[in-house]
Amino acid sequence: MTPLATSPLDQLCINTLRTLAMDAVQKAKSGHPGMPMGAAPMAYVLWTRHLKHNPSNPRWRNRDRFILSAGHGSTLLYGLLHLTGYDLSLEDLKDFRQWGSKTPGHPEYHLTPGVETTTGPLGQGFASGVGMAIAERYLAARYNRPNFEVVNYRIYGIVSDGDLMEGVASEAASLAGHLKLGNIIYLYDDNRISIDGSTRLAFTEDAAKRFEAYGWHVQFLDDGNDLAAIGAAIKAAEEETARPSLIKIHTHIAYGSPNKQDTAEAHGSPLGDEEIRLTKKNLGWDPQKQFYIPDDVLNHFRRFVEQGKKWESLWKTMFEGYRRAHADLAREFEKITNADYGDEWKKALPIFGPEAGAMATREASGKVLNAVAPHLLTLIGGSADLAPSNNTFLKNLPEFQANVYTGRNFHFGVREHAMGSILNGLALTDGFIPYGGTFLVFSDYMRPSIRLAALMGIRSIYVFTHDSIGLGEDGPTHQPIEQIASLRCIPNLTVIRPADANEVVHAWRFAIQHTTGPVALILSRQKLPLIDRTKYAPAELLTRGAYVLTENSKQPAIILIGTGSEVQLVLNAYEQLVKEGVAARVVSMPSWELFERQTKEYRDAVFPPTVKKRIAVEAGVPMGWGKYVGNDGAVIGIGKFGASAPAEVIFREYGFSPENVLNEARALLNRS
Repeated sequence: MTPLATSPLDQLCINTLRTLAMDAVQKAKSGHPGMPMGAAPMAYVLWTRHLKHNPSNPRWRNRDRFILSAGHGSTLLYGLLHLTGYDLSLEDLKDFRQWGSKTPGHPEYHLTPGVETTTGPLGQGFASGVGMAIAERYLAARYNRPNFEVVNYRIYGIVSDGDLMEGVASEAASLAGHLKLGNIIYLYDDNRISIDGSTRLAFTEDAAKRFEAYGWHVQFLDDGNDLAAIGAAIKAAEEETARPSLIKIHTHIAYGSPNKQDTAEAHGSPLGDEEIRLTKKNLGWDPQKQFYIPDDVLNHFRRFVEQGKKWESLWKTMFEGYRRAHADLAREFEKITNADYGDEWKKALPIFGPEAGAMATREASGKVLNAVAPHLLTLIGGSADLAPSNNTFLKNLPEFQANVYTGRNFHFGVREHAMGSILNGLALTDGFIPYGGTFLVFSDYMRPSIRLAALMGIRSIYVFTHDSIGLGEDGPTHQPIEQIASLRCIPNLTVIRPADANEVVHAWRFAIQHTTGPVALILSRQKLPLIDRTKYAPAELLTRGAYVLTENSKQPAIILIGTGSEVQLVLNAYEQLVKEGVAARVVSMPSWELFERQTKEYRDAVFPPTVKKRIAVEAGVPMGWGKYVGNDGAVIGIGKFGASAPAEVIFREYGFSPENVLNEARALLNRS
């Protein structure tokens, strides 16, 4: 990179970013103008002197990643993307926050070219960047060879006071320091203002010392407009390869505004026409011009179109040399990053026969993971300090640690918040299949990151074990009651609760192949009998979401529906009903979401509209089951918290026994 020399053109470029942000927010009558105005200098230095990217190909694999974790300042990112030549027009900037625009209120992955991850919920971008850094380290360790650094990008970001206040950032920062992720460089926009007012109201800690304690390389800049100092600090951070870097830069929110600089008013509201006029005048700008981009500014920024092509071309030339020198590695790298996993992993999927005996679905999950892991080199994951309980450990494979970046067993520590976000960062890297495990009840800690994974449509896989009161003696603090229902409420999240080991196999098969959204596997602690597939329907029907497990009549008088461990209760009740001469059907329903994706004809075949008497059995809140049992049906569920006792005792006391299912079925059949 060329040395940074402050010039009138530099200042003109920075003020262009500021005025574009002001104008976009004012036109929308909504937004956050202050942060872009204060952070424009650091963003300008980063994007024009340090960021390696290609506007013509936003998905170039060896690009540096830029994360605007302070997503409320989205107009700053949109201005940078437009000016540097991404497919984002000036009209798009004028459509900020409007229906159907490419410039939503906060940056959204897949919607706007050049946006690496959806941000807005503070701390999430910060933590997802750690996942991206882990992905880079893994790929670099596996594929780089002397004279051939095929992977060597950095994760840059702009973070805010709010990001550092959120606990998820603290968790992720602690882990990043432990792992010595020197490919992370975050610029901390320390403008000392939040929505409520000065950060003195609630945030008076020395955040820099906290990050030093985490093992980060920390620098301080007192003047957010000192371009030379910003450039020197970024360069120093790039040279520090053994620690992640935080550059704390004191800025002024709404810089240049005569009446709103350094005030909370500029955080989340338009400046107003008169204040914009005064601010533009203060910045030496024509107050009458809106969305104005001087020709010199556009020409200066647009040189990155050709520069980006050159960077990618040089990388491709280097990769061709790599291909000649290391043909097998090059072939493997291309397959992985293109998500071409072949079929060997599918052939390795186990089939559990009678000899396997009763098995907890968490145990079956671990067996599936270990069977396919040798054939899926980017299957990487672990647990929030619960690997022995979640069965997430990949045997005979190394652990991912500082300087052992080829490891695939990941220790997140007791950090569910960060784990969810890190999985997202991994999933946003081409070819990765990340998974993370914890107890189902602790999915509550991960909800923001799960929601973002669903919103982005990315493949994060959650291994949620200890799925019910079957957890037993640990008691109600650890027994999930409402969690399954709450996860089902998240759009584009596929929730799967398998009934036995063979359903687990097909749940994993689906999760690995499903690339347009996250999957939550809900698994039991207790052993479950293996369903005899010579007698009942095949387990691969799991991918239909619900299927007829068994029936003794095509015109059933009653349908019994179960998920997970409760399918066995339903089967036992069914066998007794058959003995009593009742026409009955059993439906295994591991996934509402998969079922709703089936045709109406299929759904009606499983649940004939003429069969009104239905019972659903699930050890959780009954919310939502009414859709499937109807007004004439019944739900055996749980409307209170659990208890501390052996699992079999709690199940019996809460009505989850074949006898109770049978009694409910008889009562329903006798009802007129």
